[in-house]
Amino acid sequence: MAGTVSVPGSLRPILALGLSVLAAIVWSYWATIASLSGEWWNNDDYSVGMLVPLVAVYLVWRNRSALRESLARPCWWGLVVIVLALAARAYGLMFLFESAERYSLVLAVWGLVLLIGGWRFFLRSFWILLFLFLMVPLPGRLHNMVSGPLQSFATQGAVFMLEVIGIAVNRQGNVISLGQNTTLAVAEACSGLRMLTAFIVVTAAMAFLVKRPAWQKAALLVSSVPIAVACNIVRLCVTAVLYMHTSSEMAEKFFHDGAGLTMMPIAVFLLLGELWLLNKLVVPEQTRSSRGRQGPQSVASEHSSGHRSRENVRS
Repeated sequence: MAGTVSVPGSLRPILALGLSVLAAIVWSYWATIASLSGEWWNNDDYSVGMLVPLVAVYLVWRNRSALRESLARPCWWGLVVIVLALAARAYGLMFLFESAERYSLVLAVWGLVLLIGGWRFFLRSFWILLFLFLMVPLPGRLHNMVSGPLQSFATQGAVFMLEVIGIAVNRQGNVISLGQNTTLAVAEACSGLRMLTAFIVVTAAMAFLVKRPAWQKAALLVSSVPIAVACNIVRLCVTAVLYMHTSSEMAEKFFHDGAGLTMMPIAVFLLLGELWLLNKLVVPEQTRSSRGRQGPQSVASEHSSGHRSRENVRS
């Protein structure tokens, strides 16, 4: 019949096995999936997590040809990984450590991929699987360790930038005084953690998509942190200027609405500039090899031309 998709006979048992294990994982982790979805919807700092599975599916589809070629017979070590994931989930349930349950969900997906696709398929899709960890919010203790310093650093950076552009400011903790009657409180929501988590996801996807050496992709991913922090400081400075010269409603509207629409494109533009700079600083391997091949040929041609000129003189 037209419109039907045929599955090769050799893949049908693997497909049936994968669907069965996937259904068991979804049934077992349904409460964890619901809790994770609620965190995405209710916590702005980690709302980008809902995009991570969709981006991962797109990356798999984009590399479907290479992944299809690396399919092998099922690897039963995947069951061991799934058992370890269930053990981590049991630990989270027993000791009320919700992050362990969420991370074990990603580990269970790893085991499912290894079970169905084999080692070659698992290694070929390893970076996509590693990308899935970005959908899980940071544990509470780690969140506090990151959010507090980010908040303080954002305040210090905003004060420095405002003084550079000639605005007299006074800082008391995380409160910035602008002039005599204007104060700007840098709350925890202004720490930039939301922009940081979103930008790391964007940078990780971009690093996977661009065709660059591994060290350039790593440099791109590492640079996402200072770029996101710098963009958040710029956002605070613009908000402070708006507080001084316009109404507080306009400043708050820019901070919550307009800044998100402007800072992220600026950050992506900085990443593209970084890729351009890396491309200018590094000589491609093909260019160096072509130069190496041209060297002996040019020497040989010069030697042959010199030999012919001596023969002409003798004649």
